[in-house]
Amino acid sequence: MKILYPLLGWWLVLAVEAQEVPAASPLIQQWQVPWAGSRPRDPFVAPDGRVWFSEQLGNYLAVFDPARGAFDRTALESGTYPNGVAVDDAGMVWYAGNRNARLGRLDPASGEIVTFPIRNPAVRDPYTLALDGGGKLWFTVPESNRIGRLDTGNGAMELIRVSTSNARPYDIKLDGQGRPWVSLFGTNKLAWIDPGTLELTEVTLPRPRARVRRLEVAGNGDVWYLDFAGGIVGRYRPSSESFDEWPVPGEGRARPYGSALDGEGRLWLVDQGGRAMRLLSFDTKGERFLHDLVLPNPSGAVRHLHYHAASNSLWFATDANTLGQVRLAP
Repeated sequence: MKILYPLLGWWLVLAVEAQEVPAASPLIQQWQVPWAGSRPRDPFVAPDGRVWFSEQLGNYLAVFDPARGAFDRTALESGTYPNGVAVDDAGMVWYAGNRNARLGRLDPASGEIVTFPIRNPAVRDPYTLALDGGGKLWFTVPESNRIGRLDTGNGAMELIRVSTSNARPYDIKLDGQGRPWVSLFGTNKLAWIDPGTLELTEVTLPRPRARVRRLEVAGNGDVWYLDFAGGIVGRYRPSSESFDEWPVPGEGRARPYGSALDGEGRLWLVDQGGRAMRLLSFDTKGERFLHDLVLPNPSGAVRHLHYHAASNSLWFATDANTLGQVRLAP
């Protein structure tokens, strides 16, 4: 039984009936990244089917060809420590230079790299990227408390300060109106930006101790978020400014991190709160948890999930130096 209690205009789900795992479970496969200690991060599937990712503890962008099972990598300038990765429709690979205050673009065909330095000396740590499909690249800058937008055509860059101090903007996703939604991991807030005026609006979550790392935006505009501190899956409906929340099931306190929405309306998340890395799914339509699977490599934290619609699969990288694919069952 699901028990709802009203509080200040929102609803907290205090209990959720256990659900049986579907008979057809996803197929999980992992590959060892051949460069030791590189901390692979943020995989993104390109139009040609290859999977690009950053090597955060090295100065490389790497690519994996699933058809051949082969890895390759491209060296970046010293001190880059790349983080977020995104691939545009033309196959250009974008990355964030987390420690050298710049964004970069790699042309895989020619090997050419073009960088876009952040000119403000107070802004040093670009982190997560989101392409809007119209020539703009949005990015978060957590320690600098900024959100940025790069015009990929002319290189013009704009920076937006978050009004709450030490808000640490972390994840960023776009809704159907082209508005970026951002998790403010240093506080109990989300934020969204009007792409026309660059005005930023903060949304305060019901619980003061909530700390959201990852979020997803559904086709209907609902914003799904993972409260890392509280072990909770939440939904914010901008249309009604209302909240619903569900505790992540399991022993001990969950620590939900990497997330993705698939084509069936399921929210996938990785819980790193226990001894094992757990992959769970949540039916956003039926409002119930479905899968609860154990990932290999218990020490391999999964910080990001990427859903690839064409193959109906999730891609992830781990701190155990692996790259993984989860082939989803319908």
